[in-house]
Amino acid sequence: MKNFDINNLVRVNVKVLKPYSSARDEFEDFDTANMIFLDANENPYENGVNRYPDPQQSSVKAVLAKNKGLNTNQILLGNGSDEVLDLLFRAFCEPKEDNVISLPPTYGMYGVLANINNVEHKEIVLSEAFQPKVEAIVEAVTPNTKIIFLCSPNNPTGNSFTTESVTTILESFNGFVVIDEAYIDFSDKASWLAKLDQYPNLIITQTLSKAYGLAGIRLGICYGSPEVIAVLNKIKPPYNVNELTQQRALERLQNQTKIDNEITSIIAQRESLLQVLNEVSFVKKIYPSEANFILAKVDNANKRYDELIAKGIVIRNRTTQPLCENCLRFTIGTEEENKKLMEALKSI
Repeated sequence: MKNFDINNLVRVNVKVLKPYSSARDEFEDFDTANMIFLDANENPYENGVNRYPDPQQSSVKAVLAKNKGLNTNQILLGNGSDEVLDLLFRAFCEPKEDNVISLPPTYGMYGVLANINNVEHKEIVLSEAFQPKVEAIVEAVTPNTKIIFLCSPNNPTGNSFTTESVTTILESFNGFVVIDEAYIDFSDKASWLAKLDQYPNLIITQTLSKAYGLAGIRLGICYGSPEVIAVLNKIKPPYNVNELTQQRALERLQNQTKIDNEITSIIAQRESLLQVLNEVSFVKKIYPSEANFILAKVDNANKRYDELIAKGIVIRNRTTQPLCENCLRFTIGTEEENKKLMEALKSI
């Protein structure tokens, strides 16, 4: 990363955009207990959700900032990580001109969002060890490459990318490197959040859907420089995170002990499933996992998938993905669910 300048990456129309200002944006006062709000055309009868939510999700950001050792101006929240990723395309990628790079097999929404936003999507398939081919990635970069997506720990492979490869990409690319850390809580590797101030082109996405068990409320998190977050705030919908989501997120974030216990249990169950998979005759290879799932190569993925369906167990067949022929992905369930899966595997 040399001579990085965010102004060279922001779309021209976004630079000059005057963002929408909501009623809640215009009134900023922390002492609101005795105020009468007649500014937003809301229904005045209190029911807990009759008012518009905080457009900046200040309370949730304050907790996250404290937990992560960051400032709130380094955080953007979205309606799931997918909205966060979409905002990155809309802020920095000019349709029909720019391109992004992803490393399959990986999370499929990078390609989907590129197509939705009419942005060229380049794919550099991972090595057989599921690591980035750094030289090929660097060679694929053009003056119109705006974003490189790195999912680490990766989905569906379960492994983290080496520090060396990620560092090389960060230091050699003048666009944004987005590290998707949806599964970081299940890994013993450190988050790249500690490097956020070191690399102005580093953006990190996380989620409350996995380790925090809040997939149903749809809350994605983007960490970046204050300059990056300011650009994204210009284009995000004014009330993109609803009141109920903010309330449930706060409630969950304030119970870290319970979250830690669940993560510990999931990791323990992952190891138990790993032992059984090693004993199953039709399992040909098991890939190391730092996530809440295990990827395994079997003799016939379609056949084994159907056999597990017949036993009432739904897993994910990843055989159509690059490097994943005849691979099945097993999400780690509760101890009881894991027991039923292991019994089914042994009985097939």
